[in-house]
Amino acid sequence: QVQLVESGGGLVQPGGSLRVSCAASGNVFRFNAMGWYRQAPGKQRELVGSISKDGRTNLADSVKGRFTISRDNAKNTMYLQMNSLKPEDTAVYYCNRINSPSWNWGQGTQVTVSS
Repeated sequence: QVQLVESGGGLVQPGGSLRVSCAASGNVFRFNAMGWYRQAPGKQRELVGSISKDGRTNLADSVKGRFTISRDNAKNTMYLQMNSLKPEDTAVYYCNRINSPSWNWGQGTQVTVSS
């Protein structure tokens, strides 16, 4: 089973930037489309955006123009660059593959946007 480890979260002021990472174990990462998800307190987990095996991305309207997804298949790692952060971006951020069944969810990384 693939293990997913998210990292890089923290506290940032509105308008600031942050990059979070997702590291996957094993050797199947490169064969899978991946997604970034987030879950805010009291809300359901939502898909922030996705990246295909060869790097094509799709982003939710709420983050389009502010967030960028990239991946390094040689490092089994995916990134989420977040710019112009807003308080409503506050959430725990998770990664997983897009196709079902999902891999086991990691612990996520907390992103808090506050002054």
